[in-house]
Amino acid sequence: MNYVYILHSSKLSRFYTGFTADFDARLDFHLNSEQERKFTYKVDDWIVFLKIECKSKSQALAIEKRIKNMKSKIYIENLLRYPEIINKLLEKYKDC
Repeated sequence: MNYVYILHSSKLSRFYTGFTADFDARLDFHLNSEQERKFTYKVDDWIVFLKIECKSKSQALAIEKRIKNMKSKIYIENLLRYPEIINKLLEKYKDC
């Protein structure tokens, strides 16, 4: 399965959006990896804000790109507040 996921840090008051085919391994990487070059290394309070299950890698990548292109904290918060936005994204990119 492929996922778009959004992590949130209260310390940074920031979101991190990513894509993966193995959510558990990727989350472990963000929380426990010692690689200083990754953005999520800066703080240790990342929580899973949202996880979207996608039917294909191309659909997940298209949705991730759309969310990142919005560059909006409010848009990301609205994804959780209004699930119909996620449904519209899944429908829009179903044939990717």
